[in-house]
Amino acid sequence: MKQLIIMLFAAIIYLPAFSQLTSSDSLKLQKDSTLRAMIHADSLKVEKQFLEMAKWKKISAEALYPVIKAGDYSGVVPVKDPTEIPDPKIDYKLLFELTSKNPDSVAAELNYGLVEVARIINLHAASGIPVNKIMPVLVIHAGALVAICNNEYYKKRYKLDNPNLKLIKDLENIGAKFIACGQAMAFFDVKKEDLLPEIKISLTAQTVLSSYQLKGYVWYDMSMDKR
Repeated sequence: MKQLIIMLFAAIIYLPAFSQLTSSDSLKLQKDSTLRAMIHADSLKVEKQFLEMAKWKKISAEALYPVIKAGDYSGVVPVKDPTEIPDPKIDYKLLFELTSKNPDSVAAELNYGLVEVARIINLHAASGIPVNKIMPVLVIHAGALVAICNNEYYKKRYKLDNPNLKLIKDLENIGAKFIACGQAMAFFDVKKEDLLPEIKISLTAQTVLSSYQLKGYVWYDMSMDKR
């Protein structure tokens, strides 16, 4: 009887510890399983990225740049004998909304949104639309503001020259208008003197977006998460 009482007492003492050990082992298994799943997902993501890069490398070898060359991703792949042709006699009023900045790790590269603007203009030109019929307006707010800042501001922020300066000048040379949002400038602490001199400033991007669409401009959302 005494021995039975001792065994019961020991069980009462060690049972919580055993339960805690089991719980700890369960959490470890869950953690290991989660880590394996994350590694697997990352490996699939990397593999997909490299496949896409290889595919684009092949495509870009054939690409044309009828108006602006802003890296491989601004090119146009030739299409033989297209059957839907846009009217080259009308004005193509294009309104681009840029909000995204490049991640800091690729601050030395052209802004992705600006490159996409160049690609869309190239697509219009490659479709037979005269450049003087293409009327781009770029409204810039949120993080994209840094791309249109002068070299002094960019170097202070990233210790790099602003890689977008030539592309902005190329766009300006074909008649593109750049408009910065004053509300975003206040929020992101960007001063007028930080911007390139050709950049116009509006009270807000929202009235630019509404007024230009009412003038017949076609709106393009250049946000990276929307493409």
